[in-house]
Amino acid sequence: MAAVKSEPTRILILGGGYVGLYTALGLQKKLRANEASVTVVDPQPHMTYQPFLPEAAAGAIEPRHVVVPLRRVLKRCHVLTARVTGIEHERKSVTVEAADGHTEHLSYDVLVVALGAVARILPIPGLAEQGIAFKTIGEAIYLRNHVMTKLDEAASTLDPELRKRLLTFTVVGGGFAGIEALAELEDMTRFATRYYENIEPEDIRWVLVEAAGRILPEVRETLGVWTAEQLEKRGIEVYLSTAAKSFEDGYVQLSDGTEFESDTIIWTAGVKANPVLAGSDLPVDKRGRMQATAGLQIVGHPDAWTAGDNAAVPDLSRTEEDPTATCPPNAQHAVRQARHLAKNIIRVVRGGQPKDYFHKNLGAVASLGLHKGVADALRLKIKGFPAWVFHRAYHVKAMPTFNRKVRITMDWLLGGLFRREVISLGQINYPKEEFDRASKSS
Repeated sequence: MAAVKSEPTRILILGGGYVGLYTALGLQKKLRANEASVTVVDPQPHMTYQPFLPEAAAGAIEPRHVVVPLRRVLKRCHVLTARVTGIEHERKSVTVEAADGHTEHLSYDVLVVALGAVARILPIPGLAEQGIAFKTIGEAIYLRNHVMTKLDEAASTLDPELRKRLLTFTVVGGGFAGIEALAELEDMTRFATRYYENIEPEDIRWVLVEAAGRILPEVRETLGVWTAEQLEKRGIEVYLSTAAKSFEDGYVQLSDGTEFESDTIIWTAGVKANPVLAGSDLPVDKRGRMQATAGLQIVGHPDAWTAGDNAAVPDLSRTEEDPTATCPPNAQHAVRQARHLAKNIIRVVRGGQPKDYFHKNLGAVASLGLHKGVADALRLKIKGFPAWVFHRAYHVKAMPTFNRKVRITMDWLLGGLFRREVISLGQINYPKEEFDRASKSS
């Protein structure tokens, strides 16, 4: 009698970001036919390459080119557009809310928790009402149109105080996300003033607020100081060791007593683990992240895996000096962990043992606007134009799929030939406004 063929292993990946996408790509490439089925669950049908969000917001890259359609690239996987609302690992069940609003319960044999992080909102008065986060492509598009709309409004108003408020832009958070968003958008607004007869570059006020005593903690301190000096030379006000106390009605109050009005509050002051993790029956650390082994398995659960921003993965490159050290939440770690994770899952599915993840840091790079950058990479300090070139080369190499690499490169080439577009498409933020106005007048 022929042996009964076992069912394929059901692998469920929660999250379609860096970890979810790269893990699924690795699995679909290496798994044999009928060896396993892979399902990816994410509320968005695409993965966003976040390091390119500042350039997308500033008009250097077409926004659609910084996202990767999951269904297009994961041809051997099942993609479900849904939001994870609960994890019950003891029952091997995940609860999701599908795009149309109905609830489903998904079963699995192997679980990958890659839900990533969400914006960390502090209890600051007015933040929830006035703040704009900067983690998704939707927020980048909205922010670009919002900033350009403020220039249009400022060029039209006759009220000098209102004009001053409209032209004041505030960024809170001095990490990579905040500094790159600030630098790219400031560059864009300064370039845009040449098309406004009554707005000069010095009329626009950009303010950076950072609670710590330095910016860009990912690079050595001397480069952080140099970056702050370069921003100040461009007229950007930099407040270090300063906390935001209130944003109510657009009235900014800082801990050092500084007060001013601003119609734009960009919030990039940190992230936290997805709150769904806290309600699961899997172990989390004090910061709400999944407790992971160096082999990327969730502690105590060999059939559950994790990586990326929502995982506390031991950093073996630093554990000798600090036994509690974990890998920082950045794209470099997420991509490398995901590739390692896919290999480990295949090893275990085929009866082997996982290998530990060991990360060799390549450094960090940041864009500071067109032709400007800073990099702390390969034990070198790189500034200005060379760092900007290094930044673009590194990230276009890391961008998933050849299709997206070519499209982004073409965007850069066309931008160099014809300059960036600085037009406001603010109507997309209120697409029914004209229709509603026409309906009321009929």
